[in-house]
This record gives sequence, structure tokens and C-alpha cells, in this order.
Amino acid sequence: MSKTAETPLLEIDGLKTHFRTERGLVRAVDGVTLSLKRGESLGVVGESGSGKTVLSRSIMGLLPSSSVNHGSVKFAGREILGLSAKQMRHVWGAEMSMVFQNPLNSLNPLMKIGKQITEPLRLHLDMDKATATATAVQLLRDVRIPEPERRLSQYPHELSGGMRQRVMISIALACGPTLLFADEPTTALDVTVQAQILDLIGEQRRDRNMSVILVTHDLGVVAGHTDQIAVMYGGKLVEYAPTKTLFADMKMPYTKSLMRSIPKLTDPSHSRLATIPGRPPDLVNPPQGCNFAPRCFYALPKCNVEEPPLTKAADPSHVYACWYPVGSPEFNQRDAALQETGYMNVDISAVS
Repeated sequence: MSKTAETPLLEIDGLKTHFRTERGLVRAVDGVTLSLKRGESLGVVGESGSGKTVLSRSIMGLLPSSSVNHGSVKFAGREILGLSAKQMRHVWGAEMSMVFQNPLNSLNPLMKIGKQITEPLRLHLDMDKATATATAVQLLRDVRIPEPERRLSQYPHELSGGMRQRVMISIALACGPTLLFADEPTTALDVTVQAQILDLIGEQRRDRNMSVILVTHDLGVVAGHTDQIAVMYGGKLVEYAPTKTLFADMKMPYTKSLMRSIPKLTDPSHSRLATIPGRPPDLVNPPQGCNFAPRCFYALPKCNVEEPPLTKAADPSHVYACWYPVGSPEFNQRDAALQETGYMNVDISAVS
């Protein structure tokens, strides 16, 4: 784990983000606690609806008026949860920024690339037009866009998906933020470009001593690009550990299921993909006990009654929320019985 700073750049303590709806209160983020040091990279992993994107937007204050926040979010020692949009404008871009999932929708289709990059430079850093333009060219060069001078006069639709994402990264980096959020930054890109974008973000992180929070549904994406991993499910943090520790000794059956669902090059052609049965929990009326219990092959009666607390593993920096973690006697006994049923390809009700 990186030792670039003694005190955390970001400290989140008991963060809850709920939304008022006609059906009731949606508990999108429900009591998350974690921290991130300067220069470190954190992967936030989970299925759609797990709360990972809402978590990042809660930290940045990018939420609608229907949201209700509790807890604490400290950035560089300053409490920022609850600040108004006017107060956060001094933070956005200059101190923390975000690379959004779909650059085609995030970039203004009616504005040339050059203006979209120079605007925050002139607003936050008070640059004149010539200096901002020269800086924009260098930013595009930094993210390896060919012919950067020519790109300034082009519109987003004239660029490829990979180049648009690079433009988004250059805008996010323009004012030298210390924290960058990357929300599914490679979703719409082919595999080769995905690798280039992830390598680029990692390179910029190291060059700028910048912290990065990488939000994704794919454990494979964060494997070689993060120092820590936070696994979310049903708005809660269910496993949190240094990246190497998590992959060597994952404890939460949900984390194991996410890992198992990644296609492998060693699998025979036309192999059936492993999936997680059932649906994510209803965050208005979550199930009693463990949120994952209704979908978990290893759930026992206690799991449906009592919610497991976050428990420390042998490595105290590794915590998980499970009554019967991977490797426990109960888990191993259940797993041995399930192996005989070919449980990966059957309905969960058949083995419950």
C-alpha cells in the first residue's frame, strides 16, 4: 500500500445517502466508512444498483435535492458533506474532478473541444486565452491525442470513443486536482482501448501524485490498477482490503461470485458464463439479515435473520461482512455439498 502521506486525503465515516421517493426512502448508500491517502488508488466494485456511483457523487456533492445525507466526508481535513453547490464550485475541477462513464453524453456536443478544456483553466486558474490554449494543447498531448492543436477546433462527434474519453481525462486533469473519480471509464470501449485508458489514468496518477477512485463492476479492471478495493452490495460496504490481499484471500461470497463471473481465457470455447442468481435487493424494503442472503448459495438460517457486522480478517486492514466467510468450516462444508450439484448452472432454489 502506498505511503505517500501520513494522513488521509479523503476520510469517509458512516456515510448514508438516501433518496425520498413515492415508494419510500431509498437507502442507496448505507453507512460506508473508508479512507484514501494522497497518491493511492481505490477501486469501488459492485453490480449496477450496489451504490458505488452514488457513493462517488455523494463525496463530490453531485446529488439531486431529493437526497438526504448523514455522516462525514472530510477532504484534506475539511468537512465537505453538506456544502452548497456555490461552495463546492471552488472544489470541483480545482481539487477533485470526475471522468464520467459516457464521454459522448458528458461532453457538450455544441462546443469545440478547445473551449471545453480552456474554460475551467480560465475560471479556476485565471489564465489568459493564449496561456489556456497552450495548456490545453499540452494536456491533449499528455493524454496521447495525436495532432492536439487540430483537435481544439473539433467537436466531440468528430472524435472516436477512445479519443473522447481521453479528452474527458484532460478536462478532469486540467486544474491539477488531488483526487480523480473515474466512473466506469472504459465501459463503451473495446478491450485494447480499455487497457490504454486505464494505463493512462495510472500514469497520470503517478506523475501528479494524485489519488484515484476507480468505480467499476469488473474486478478484473481494478486488479492491476488499484492499491485497495472496496466491494459494495445493497448500498453497504461488504469487503474492503488491499488489492493483493483481497485477491489472495477474499472472504465475502459475493466477492467470490463477482470473481467467478469474469470470463477466463482458459475456459473452453462456448463455455456457459457463471452468473449470480436472483436480483439485487430492493433498497426501499431490504431483506432482513444479510442483503446478499437471498442470492447466496452458502446462506444458512442465521444469514436471513441477523445482519453481519464488518469483521477484521487476519490482516487487520482486511474487513468483511459475512457470518460464514470463504474458508470457514461452514463454508467449506456447504461448498463440498454444492459441488456435487453443479450449482453454478442451477436455480438457487434447488440448493437452498
